[in-house]
Amino acid sequence: MRRRNRTIGPALILRGLTVDRSHPDLERLARETDPERFVWKVLPHAARSFAASIAVLPPDQARAAAVAYLYCRMLDTYEDLITDPDECAAELGRFSRRFESESPEPPAGIPESLARDARDRVYLLLISRYRLVDSVFESLAPGVRRQISDLVRAMADGMIWSAAAFAHQGGVLLDERQLTRYCRNVIGYPALFTLSQIAHGELSETAREDALLVSEMIQLANISRDIERDLERGISYHPALKPYLGRSGTDPEAGTMVRTVREEYLAMALDRAPAYRRLYEDLDLGGTAPVRAAAVLMILFTDLHYRDCALKTGHSPWPGPSGRLQVIARAVPAALSPAWAEQTIRGVESEFLDARVGLAGSPARSLRAEHPRSLPAGA
Repeated sequence: MRRRNRTIGPALILRGLTVDRSHPDLERLARETDPERFVWKVLPHAARSFAASIAVLPPDQARAAAVAYLYCRMLDTYEDLITDPDECAAELGRFSRRFESESPEPPAGIPESLARDARDRVYLLLISRYRLVDSVFESLAPGVRRQISDLVRAMADGMIWSAAAFAHQGGVLLDERQLTRYCRNVIGYPALFTLSQIAHGELSETAREDALLVSEMIQLANISRDIERDLERGISYHPALKPYLGRSGTDPEAGTMVRTVREEYLAMALDRAPAYRRLYEDLDLGGTAPVRAAAVLMILFTDLHYRDCALKTGHSPWPGPSGRLQVIARAVPAALSPAWAEQTIRGVESEFLDARVGLAGSPARSLRAEHPRSLPAGA
């Protein structure tokens, strides 16, 4: 493999923040034959807001995190598009085992007909170009490759569990315990992997738990955003939506319950805000400019989502950047000033907790009484 350019990845990612994920240039992506350039070009389509935080990490950690995330996105694609639970479990297990060989076998292809939209077609393209990702994977240090292999196996096991849970429970998760387990399976393992690359020494049990709480906060953003889309494909992470599976999320009859469930997710996420600040401080993530910037970008993108979530549930959003470019502009000073970074993270935490107080008497709090199998109280 030719000598890697240690700066081209972040440059491509920062330009890629303006890509239209709803209308990706599939032909351009398909034409790319350079492994590392492909990784950085496809990442903004696969990683959403995570791409920016990965981009500003130190080069070696950024490369490892990008490859790990793309493998996780491949797993997500099997989980999302293969509806038969036994077939899904088989493909997830097969993909996770491919790293046990020095010459990994090709991952199974997914028929183009299963793609629901242009974003899914990007994910199918990613799987079909697995050799390019494998090439960058092979350039990583042996210890990092082992960590990525462990991550993929752990995440696949978690997805196999969730696929079985949805199948046996009529398309829904039953309670908060199952929901948080799902969040930790999907985002928690990648979060722990990334922290292992940038933290000094082993993570304490307290830090691990805070990282997993943060993963819940972040994955709840994805879940709350995609409620309507998930209903249409016949699943929900909340039992109260079971009667509406397979229906349009814009159906008026479903709309009221969708709004109530979205508000409950918002409340759960806001409860977890202090874990982000604790993790940042306890691991001294503000000690280096790239990690500082990545941490601020992540919390600001999370904040951007939950302000929109507040608006969708009939609440006034708190002040903050109004779009992706403003998020980046707000995060730039963090690379130069540790004090700015800490102030920003503490400021978002304060806004989250203030907003959470405003939700205390919301309809979401009575949802559990109306639906005994709904999410139980407590974080």
